[in-house]
Amino acid sequence: MTTLQQLMDMHGRRVLITGATGALGRMMADTLAELGADLLLIDRPGSDFHKLESELHKKWEVTTESICCDLELENDRLELIERVSSDKSLIHCLINNAAFVGTSDLEGWAVPFQEQTIGTWRRAMEVNLTAAFHLSQALTPLLRKADGGNIVNITSIYGEFGPDWSLYKDTTMANPAAYSASKGGLVQLTRWLATTIAPDVRVNAISPGGVYRNQPEVFVERYQSHTPLGRMATKDDFRGAIAYLASDLSQYVTGQVLHVDGGWGQW
Repeated sequence: MTTLQQLMDMHGRRVLITGATGALGRMMADTLAELGADLLLIDRPGSDFHKLESELHKKWEVTTESICCDLELENDRLELIERVSSDKSLIHCLINNAAFVGTSDLEGWAVPFQEQTIGTWRRAMEVNLTAAFHLSQALTPLLRKADGGNIVNITSIYGEFGPDWSLYKDTTMANPAAYSASKGGLVQLTRWLATTIAPDVRVNAISPGGVYRNQPEVFVERYQSHTPLGRMATKDDFRGAIAYLASDLSQYVTGQVLHVDGGWGQW
């Protein structure tokens, strides 16, 4: 009988994480390093890879490699794909975590629907959906050859549910159409890939609820009252989910969207 410890053991496996230096990316890297996985850490130029790698090396005896890549740019993605594919090493897990979330001062983003621009729509689609398609397609040959090859896409509750605008009243926070549409597309891409590249590669997704990041107090209070578990998420709430989907703990699971949202989607 296979033990749980054996199923979650990722020694000898290599995981590629996009958006690796962000809050969720760092948590995923730390979690999978604890399970023994070697890591390819991908993020935009200027990201603090050194701090992340130093922390990982200090805590876990794993191999890490950092690669700068602006996923919004096709040429950058092509260079990343060439570099990863040419070193002859397999990829056991691809985590499409990077996301275009914009900022309040980005033109055509955190504004009313009629003022949202095609330009920002395209940028969000390129990072949140096109890049995930591109990397999944290009790296599937490596995943097929790997033992336990799988893809984990990071979606969002807003890829499946419409926004409750009462949560945002009297704040500068926003919920642009492009973000929701791109994450919704990623949900369906997950299901499409799961039936297309099976049985060699599993494809699943994690759908996070709102993560506490010092949002305005009034928003936090409203959000918590809308959530059965009565609080916003912390990054540590996703450790179990990523360990489960990236490892052999979920070896008979594919095409699923795991909601880690405190029950938010049930109301």
